[in-house]
Amino acid sequence: MTLLRNVFILFTIPVIISISLSSCNSIKFLDDDVDHILKETHDHHNMNIEREFGYDFQAYPSNYFNTILEDNNNLQISRFHRFKNLEENDDEEEAKVTTINVDNFGAKGDGSTDDTNAFQKAWKDACSSSTIVNFVVSQNKKYLLKPIKFSGPCKSSITMQIYGTLLASVDTSDYSKDSRHWLIIDSVQNLVVGGAGVINGNGKIWWQNSCKINKSLPCKHAPTALTFYNCTNLKVKDLKIEDAQQMHLAFERCSSVVVSSLVVSAPESSPNTDGIHITHTQNIQVSDSTIGTGDDCISIVSGSQKVIATGITCGPGHGISIGSLGAGNSEAHVSDITVDGAKFSRTANGLRIKTYQGGSGSASNIKFQNVVMNDVKNPIIIDQYYCDQVSPCKEQDSAVQVKNVIYQNIKGTSAPKEAINFNCSKNFPCQGILLENVKLLGENGETPNANWNNIENLTCHNVSPECPK
Repeated sequence: MTLLRNVFILFTIPVIISISLSSCNSIKFLDDDVDHILKETHDHHNMNIEREFGYDFQAYPSNYFNTILEDNNNLQISRFHRFKNLEENDDEEEAKVTTINVDNFGAKGDGSTDDTNAFQKAWKDACSSSTIVNFVVSQNKKYLLKPIKFSGPCKSSITMQIYGTLLASVDTSDYSKDSRHWLIIDSVQNLVVGGAGVINGNGKIWWQNSCKINKSLPCKHAPTALTFYNCTNLKVKDLKIEDAQQMHLAFERCSSVVVSSLVVSAPESSPNTDGIHITHTQNIQVSDSTIGTGDDCISIVSGSQKVIATGITCGPGHGISIGSLGAGNSEAHVSDITVDGAKFSRTANGLRIKTYQGGSGSASNIKFQNVVMNDVKNPIIIDQYYCDQVSPCKEQDSAVQVKNVIYQNIKGTSAPKEAINFNCSKNFPCQGILLENVKLLGENGETPNANWNNIENLTCHNVSPECPK
């Protein structure tokens, strides 16, 4: 018996060693395969970036655009993982989600009862919760609200699901404490706002009393419908924002923001009703949204960096504007702005940079690409003599410096005779302007005019109307 056991052991040991060596070799081969796959993925990713951004890195070498594309990619990857964690939980995490419905705090949602207190109570519970919160505004209801602030910081991440309609009070005395805001979300981190509901600013009463409509009235501020202030890791999606008192949606001093699938609308005659306003905000992406208002579809002003707008449909309105900048002799800085894939229809402007005389600072590293214009009054415009007042603005020597601006793959029709208008400062000329594959026609197919004032380092490839020789 002992002899048989020893024979079995002597036979088994070589087999085990053989299997172990085979497994080690398999692991090595697996590591080699992973390295090969990663290399192929990296190469394929670089090709996708060139294809997506339409920029030939070898033909137009630029450290700036290599950097901004890498930053944008890293930004989108980090956002993907962050919001994936916020919105997708396994069974164990879902068990920890707390649902807070405003109806359970006394909100009526009948369109006439003031539901402000109910929303404030519901938010207090949501913000103090130590578990993930689903904050619910019920479908098929209209909640009348006075000005309200949803303040943070909060203990946990919150998803605000607006399924119904939020309706602004039309009593202007309700805004006596703060005439600039209706709904404001302040200092909240890790927040998702969506739900396919409606935010209605009931703006008509404010428009009627605007000095731009009634010249005999003094000019006063009006509320922005929805403001995000000092928020980080923010996602806003699938909402309809309409008829704001003044601006519809504003991001101020925010960072790491993703905005998508919005519909923003107001009559073309409504004054100062910007669609999306971005100020002192960094790392924000706005995508796949339709905006039609009485002012800028998107306005990007001082302190904003790394702004990406893709898939924007604009009209009616005043186009996509960087500025105004430098008002009241102020210093302004805007940089690393990309507009990729926009459609403008019958707007007062297309792609606009506007600065006041007397300002200082810079607007730099700006790229507009893959844009279609339909009957647009000022398709491409840089106006460093912008003046938004009845009387002429005072002539001043200083100006915000505009530099490193690219217009690429832009086509369509211009309503007036002048399709391109570069009205740059005499003392601070525009610097480093590149136009490539730009073709703009008049309403009847004729070649429109262009204005090229005070530009240093202008480069053109396949541009109509033609650049100066």
